[in-house]
Amino acid sequence: MARVSDVEFIRSRSDTRDYRRIILPNSLQVMLISDAETDKAAAVMRVSVGAFSDPDGINGLAHFLEHMLFYASEKYPEENSYSKYITEHGGSTNAVTGSESTNFYFDVNIDNFNEALDRFAQFFVKPLMSADAVNREINAVDSEHKKNLLSDNSRMYQLYKHLSSKDHPYHKFTTGSIETLDVGPKEKGLDIREELLKFYSENYSANLMNLTVYGKESLDNLQSLVESLFSDITNTENRLFKCPGNPCTEEYLQILVKAIPITEGDYLKIVWPTTPSIQHYKEAPHHYLGNLIGHEGEGSIYYILKHLGWAMGLMAGAGSDSNEYSFFSVSIRLTDEGHDHMEDIVGIVFKYIDLLKGSEIHKWFFDEFFPPEEWLVGESLPSKFDPILIQKKLDELSPDKVRIFWESKKFEGSTDLTEPWYGTSYSVQKITPDTIKQWKNNAPDADLHIPEPNIFIPSDFTLHAPKEEVKFPKVIRNSSFSTLWHKPDKKFLVPKAYVVIDFHCPLANNSPEAEVLTSLFVSLLTDYLNDYAYNAQIASLSYSISNTTTGFQVAVTGYNHKMRLLIDAIMMQIARFKVKPNRFAVFKETYLKEYENIKFSQPYSQASYYLSLMLYDQSWPSNENLEALSALNADHLSNFIPNLLSRTLLECFVAGNIEAKEAEKIITDIEEILFKTPNSVFKPLFPSQYLPVRVVMLESSLKCLYRMKGMNLKDENSAIVHYIQIHQDNPLLNVQLQLFSLIASQPAFNQLRSVEQLGYITSLSPRSDAGVKGLEVIIQSTVKDPDNLDARIDAFFASFERTIYELDDKEFKRNVKALIDLKLEKFKNLWEESGYEWVEIINGTHKFDRFESEVEVLRELKKEEFINFFNQYIKVNAPKRKTLSVQVFGNNHLTEYERVCGESDPPRTYRIEDIFRFRRSRPLFGSRRSGPCQIAAQS
Repeated sequence: MARVSDVEFIRSRSDTRDYRRIILPNSLQVMLISDAETDKAAAVMRVSVGAFSDPDGINGLAHFLEHMLFYASEKYPEENSYSKYITEHGGSTNAVTGSESTNFYFDVNIDNFNEALDRFAQFFVKPLMSADAVNREINAVDSEHKKNLLSDNSRMYQLYKHLSSKDHPYHKFTTGSIETLDVGPKEKGLDIREELLKFYSENYSANLMNLTVYGKESLDNLQSLVESLFSDITNTENRLFKCPGNPCTEEYLQILVKAIPITEGDYLKIVWPTTPSIQHYKEAPHHYLGNLIGHEGEGSIYYILKHLGWAMGLMAGAGSDSNEYSFFSVSIRLTDEGHDHMEDIVGIVFKYIDLLKGSEIHKWFFDEFFPPEEWLVGESLPSKFDPILIQKKLDELSPDKVRIFWESKKFEGSTDLTEPWYGTSYSVQKITPDTIKQWKNNAPDADLHIPEPNIFIPSDFTLHAPKEEVKFPKVIRNSSFSTLWHKPDKKFLVPKAYVVIDFHCPLANNSPEAEVLTSLFVSLLTDYLNDYAYNAQIASLSYSISNTTTGFQVAVTGYNHKMRLLIDAIMMQIARFKVKPNRFAVFKETYLKEYENIKFSQPYSQASYYLSLMLYDQSWPSNENLEALSALNADHLSNFIPNLLSRTLLECFVAGNIEAKEAEKIITDIEEILFKTPNSVFKPLFPSQYLPVRVVMLESSLKCLYRMKGMNLKDENSAIVHYIQIHQDNPLLNVQLQLFSLIASQPAFNQLRSVEQLGYITSLSPRSDAGVKGLEVIIQSTVKDPDNLDARIDAFFASFERTIYELDDKEFKRNVKALIDLKLEKFKNLWEESGYEWVEIINGTHKFDRFESEVEVLRELKKEEFINFFNQYIKVNAPKRKTLSVQVFGNNHLTEYERVCGESDPPRTYRIEDIFRFRRSRPLFGSRRSGPCQIAAQS
């Protein structure tokens, strides 16, 4: 019997779940959570063993073991049957290997939780690791590593680790590769499977595990279930791994590291080793310091750097993958001019730290950063203001402990060292505290100061729920300027709201120049607002301004009390927008680099990009955008904005804790600001100017094929996106496509990734483009060229015919039920529900009962209908199959590219040579978003 631990859990007053902590006889610690309202169950196992425990000379063994545990177990010996079961029953699963722990987790439909948990438990009871599976999965780990070889994040992270004590596990390379898991061990006479089994038996001990189980059943039932499934995990009484403290000895402090990245862009990261945050979680000193140093309002480091034209972004805070050490860092994205002022920037950072050291530690500021989502918990929250501790942590941010990492392609030809695992070129020089002092003295005078009290902190949490629940959004106001949809909240009962305002501007995207100029307008608008609105973000009042295919969109979410302040500020900034030439120049520089960096994106992302370019009628290639951008200046944007806004329609949605009258007042005030002020450039949209989003219609029983060389010729990865277009939004076809994806996704992953080992990135999933539904298979590979991958995908579909035809009634009904359960899953919060409803509004479909209506269709669906759907649309050579295969050939497969380009095409194949000629030659699907909403306002 498990021992029940008598713990009083601290939680929100609105939390109705039941909790219990138990310890099994094998010392496995378990948290049980019973939620009578949930429609999903879940579990997570934390094993306190990670990459730091890799044996010497077998880098990546812990990560490799994480992969292998998904394969099979003695009780469930069929390969990948665990993942298949989870996927087929509406769930998801994954794992992550950290430095000192490995976490495995899943969620699944309630009715299937017991068996899912049993399958999960076998990871830790009696896993199988066949020699064949081990040999195959090494390739998957190697593919994962090769995917990251040209990732600057991965490269720099390994460089941080490389520049640390060689005797510390932080120094290790921990992903694993063919060299570390196959070639190296064989050279030493080691059997990698035996090493896996040894590592597992020595480290995966019950006393080093923590299990959390979340379900609908009572705590007693959950406890009985856990006792029956997890008590057989072996307890070897293994000791918890303890990391030997700070990995950065004096040799690796007071250093300036210059590194050459793959992509365009300059970055500066100032790092200090500090005491781990976890040791002071109640006082949270690093949280206090991170929010001050990373602040973006007036008087902050970023505010000064931005107005000097030296920085495009700044983040600060502490992070750690260990309980024994931590790093506090300030990360800055530099402009070209900022690169030339690196020393001044470092000086300004240390000036601000000195300012904090000489200032009072403010409790009011600490209270402002009390996690807003936990304000309703009140005094029961474990939080403790400790100014002495904060001062101690501040003292750790000193010149004698600093590590500065500076990334730039400008260092090419001036570095003399190479990191061994990723090949990053770098150099190291020592910098003394005296050097830092000189940089501080030379830095420009700046009005650095701590923030003023935050005006966006809410104090009114009154709920304005309607007397009766409103099931769907409805139009409550129409004018020549706007349409307003509204839905008050009676379900979640939180003092929060969701407001989105879509600006439909027909000139926003009618050319590459227009698309680039609209993007610059949106970026500058956000930039101008940041000095004022950053405090709103801190107060859990978030906003975003983003491009759309037909204009731009403003979204504001969070506590509704001070929301009007933010909305009005955004609208005033739009109405009074003026181009600042200095900020225009900075953003143009940034955009030029981002367009240049597209060629460094993952090959599968490149293939997806080209697929979208071929499908969307009004879309422009990045090379044309780059060319257009190169010729633009601030005057072009100044002249463009009045034209952009000259004809505008606002489509608005207000949901949550805002009553109808208040929602109408928000929109009428916006109309006053934008349309009715003297000399306003805004005019209402003519109905004929409304632009639908339209998608290319592919031809039945024809395979379209587009091949290209990868944009980065140094990348050895190739990729394919194999797209099958099915239909435009239709309830019956929708559910049949979703059902096929549910049934086929895991077998496709198993066959193409696990069995054939084509590549780490492998997926089969449904796709939607402006309501046009389809299926796509994505593979990225170093071992096979895209033409071969295409053949393997078709081979999978051919072999899967038998699975579809042999579906018995019981299995068919089980899969249908799993899909029904997915559709009936409740929205977890206001944002989920409102986001779903907004998509229905902006797409023009207005099917707010989509899930319920599709469930009714599913309940009537016959197996024969589903098989006919497969035969008509998906089966190889099906009469209605419409395929577009986008193939990106990496450096490993350029010979194959030349070969296939010289070969003749099979029958019923169309080779696309010119994307835009192809796009113009094809008919288009009609748009469901055909014009301004004509629904009458409802009282």
